[in-house]
Amino acid sequence: MMNLAMNDQRLTKPGPQNAALRDYDSVRRAIAYISEHWRAQPTIESIAEAASVTPDELHHLFRRWAGLTPKAFMQALTLDHAKGLLRSSASVLDAALDSGLSGPGRLHDLFVTHESMSPGEWKAGGAGMTLIYGFHASPFGTAIVISSGRGLAGLAFADPGEERTAFADMQRRWPNATFIEDHPGTAGLAQRIFDAKLWRPDQPLRVTMIGTDFEVRVWETLLKIPMGCASTYGDIAAKIERPTASRAVGAAVGKNPLSFVVPCHRVLGKSGALTGYHWGITRKQAMLGWEAGQVGMN
Repeated sequence: MMNLAMNDQRLTKPGPQNAALRDYDSVRRAIAYISEHWRAQPTIESIAEAASVTPDELHHLFRRWAGLTPKAFMQALTLDHAKGLLRSSASVLDAALDSGLSGPGRLHDLFVTHESMSPGEWKAGGAGMTLIYGFHASPFGTAIVISSGRGLAGLAFADPGEERTAFADMQRRWPNATFIEDHPGTAGLAQRIFDAKLWRPDQPLRVTMIGTDFEVRVWETLLKIPMGCASTYGDIAAKIERPTASRAVGAAVGKNPLSFVVPCHRVLGKSGALTGYHWGITRKQAMLGWEAGQVGMN
C-alpha cells in the first residue's frame, strides 16, 4: 500500500513527462467525445468541457497531438460518413441530415472545401462535369495536366509519342466526365506545379481527389512525406492504422491520379529499393533526384 501511495504521489508531481501524459489524456478525451457526438456537431466549448481544458488550450493541444483542429477532425468524420451514404445511393438531402448537418447546403460547402466538388458530382464520379486538359513540358517529360475548374484533378506523364495513350489511361479514371483540350487553360496549373519558386505553403494548390475512402486516406498520407524524404508501403499502412494492408496500400499508390503532386514516387520497397512506378522507374529516379537538388538549394 505504501509503494502504491508513493507511485500515485510521483504521478501528481509536476514535470515534463507528467505534463505530456495529461495533455495526451485531454486530447484522448476530446477525440472520444467528438467520435461519439459528431452527429450533433458539438461546439468547441462542449468538446473542451469534456476534455477538462479551455477552448484555447484544446485548440493548441489538438493541433500539436493530432495535426489538425478539433473542428477539422469533426468535419473529417462527417465527410467520411456522408461519402458512405452517397455510395449506398442515399440522396444528398438524406446524407446531409443523417450526418448531423442542417441541410444540403452545409454538405455542399463541406464537399467543396475538402473535395473541390459538390456532393452530387462526387457521387456521380464526374458525370456532368467538364474537365479541361493540356500537354505541357516538364522536368520529367510531357505532363498531362487535368483541371476540374476548381483545382488539379489529374497529372500524368508521357514519353514522346505516347501522349495520347497516357491521356486515355487518365481518362478512364473519370469515365463519366466530359474532356476538353485546353492548353492555355491548364498552363497556369502546370507552371505552379513545376516552378518551385511558386510553391507557397500559405497558398496550397487545390486538388480534386476521387477514389475509395481507403485510397484517399493513402493519398492524403503520401502528401505528408516531406520533399527529400522517403517512406515505405509498410510505413504508410501503419500510419493509416492498417498495418497488414501493405499490398492494398501498394495498389492505392499505383492508382494515384495526381502523380508528383501527391508524391507516390517517395514510396520505396521495404529494403529501400525503387519499386514499380506507374510512369516508369527512370522517371521516379529523376523525380527523387530533382527533389534532392531542390532541397539542397534551400
